[in-house]
Amino acid sequence: MPSVLYEVKEEIGWLTINRPHIRNAVNFDVMAQMKQYIRQAADDPAVKILVVTGSGSKAFCSGGDLSAFHSLNSSAEALVMLSEMGSILKSLFYFPKLSAALINGTAVGGGCELAASCDIRLAAGEAKLGFIQGRLGISTGWGGGSYLLERISGSNALDMLCSASLFTSKQAYENQFLQYVFKDSDIKSAAGNYLKRYTLQPLGVIQSYKQLLLDKVDKASLETRIAEEIKRCSILWESEEHHERVREFLSRKP
Repeated sequence: MPSVLYEVKEEIGWLTINRPHIRNAVNFDVMAQMKQYIRQAADDPAVKILVVTGSGSKAFCSGGDLSAFHSLNSSAEALVMLSEMGSILKSLFYFPKLSAALINGTAVGGGCELAASCDIRLAAGEAKLGFIQGRLGISTGWGGGSYLLERISGSNALDMLCSASLFTSKQAYENQFLQYVFKDSDIKSAAGNYLKRYTLQPLGVIQSYKQLLLDKVDKASLETRIAEEIKRCSILWESEEHHERVREFLSRKP
């Protein structure tokens, strides 16, 4: 079974991280497939919106696969992985059409970073979200902190980042991280219906307004901030505190 699924339906490209057994955690295989499908969606005139979601109902994405990345001991080794995923989030932020995150379940750590890079963030009513990287002795490492600061107020962003707390979908809606929360059991169908408000518009109109949004971004400044954010995470990654917290986490897994 592929670790990433992709289909186009009614002018929406659905990119699904398909590792429900490990809470849709990201490894290098997931990265490679995501890059491929994001490029494909960007070039496909039949796609007006790209939606990133997770397989199953329990998790959207739990960030990096710690069992795969725990062997990255040095800052230099971590920087390679962090930068690779950082490039994927960048491609979602600068996607030439609309990008959306459908948070079908828990989104933690890098999963929240992934969502922050998307233009639109939708969630299931029971979903919980949290930039919990601090619990593992690291900071955001894929650029998600910088994207979060582009999406919501600085005070709300700092609260989400520095507390390393889990937020309910209602709380995340109230602080403007989420645009809509679904009560429906079939969240994919509900999201598809919600997104029709956009797919009814001509592709050229969507692209024009997306470019309008990007034109207000100081690209040089943002990319410098993201590069520094990733570098700071790679330095913390090398610390004994991080490695000890990861060992504790892995020892608790069933």
